[in-house]
Amino acid sequence: MKKTIWVCGVIAGVISVSWGVVGESLLGDHLSLNTRLIFGYATMILGFSLIFVAIKNYRDNYNNGQISFGRALRIGLLITLIASTVYVVIWMIDFSYFVPDYGEKYTAQAIAELKASGASATEIQKQGAEMASTMAKYKSSAFFRVMFTYLEIVPVGIVISLIAALILKNKSKSVVTTA
Repeated sequence: MKKTIWVCGVIAGVISVSWGVVGESLLGDHLSLNTRLIFGYATMILGFSLIFVAIKNYRDNYNNGQISFGRALRIGLLITLIASTVYVVIWMIDFSYFVPDYGEKYTAQAIAELKASGASATEIQKQGAEMASTMAKYKSSAFFRVMFTYLEIVPVGIVISLIAALILKNKSKSVVTTA
């Protein structure tokens, strides 16, 4: 079962980060921030769909068609941990070597979208200052960048793990016969 958890975790991580690495570089400049966000979380959900595969595989092939909620949740959370770590490591490499100006580009697009939406100059200035402060921390602190990146993906994995554990749990039912 460990092999299934590792394989599903690594593949889920690679799928989850695929939009950030490939899609953003090809289409990022042509899409709104909300559209980019939707694509990003959609790939995370797609990647974490492997949690269902792993739990069902364990239940059906290794545990005689039975699995408790706790065991199913544990499998999902282990896959979440592995996938999230793959996601973070790949993003750290991508950010450091290929898109070190990501923060500046993201901030510029966010401000441009605020202006286009008709936001007031005060609101634009306030949002710009907040984003500049956050991006300065993001760029200067690897610890902050890692934690921020984990916060993007881990909640998605936790929710999908809970859903999968609830749907796939299947404890044996005692059969009582009366004579």
